[in-house]
Amino acid sequence: MANISASNLSIIFPHYQNYSRSIKNLIIDTSLGRKNSFKKDGIYALDDLSFEIKKGQKVGLVGPNGSGKTTLLRVLSGIFHPSKGSLSVQGNIASLIDLSGGFDQDATGYENIFLRSILFGQTKQETNKRVEEIIDFSELGEFIKMPVRTYSSGMMMRLAFSIATSVKPDIILMDEWLSVGDATFHEKATRRLNQLVEDANILVMASHNEDIIKNVCSRVLSLENGVIISDASSL
Repeated sequence: MANISASNLSIIFPHYQNYSRSIKNLIIDTSLGRKNSFKKDGIYALDDLSFEIKKGQKVGLVGPNGSGKTTLLRVLSGIFHPSKGSLSVQGNIASLIDLSGGFDQDATGYENIFLRSILFGQTKQETNKRVEEIIDFSELGEFIKMPVRTYSSGMMMRLAFSIATSVKPDIILMDEWLSVGDATFHEKATRRLNQLVEDANILVMASHNEDIIKNVCSRVLSLENGVIISDASSL
């Protein structure tokens, strides 16, 4: 059963080289009466979050830049691990965050299908069953045999999207609604994305677009300075 549960979850980035900048931000924030995330043990990107997302919920993350939306998505996807507190994620995940990252530039498109599938928790045998469908959907043709460093950004995005959406996930994580490829590819990618979102047990999506949040999400978590300031049903 798909479920996400966080208890007193915090992500803390050490000061290191950012120490002087952090002090400067602290002085500016204090003088302007703004809250800040500067503490002795580091900078709190997320600060003591507790929430549960159950099967059937489609959750929008909203808030200003730097509020912690993308950091929270990265924690849920396993890129970051909690500095404090705990996180439990049940169900297989399709992470549509930063699709263009994580490719081995010297490996071919074909080889990258297997490399990225491993990152998504798929076995070689499972990927073997889907590899031809991934190649067909990407429309890369013979370029699939070429090193990824020879790809345009559009080609890379098509391959990344085709890999990430090739498995029916329990949980979808998305940073803004995706727009991939030229007009023809965009149309079929949008159809696939809509179907995935409809079929997913849980969706967590960060967005600045209020219309998308209202149309897609049933629940909204508002973040500010790494803290959830409201948890409500979507209007």
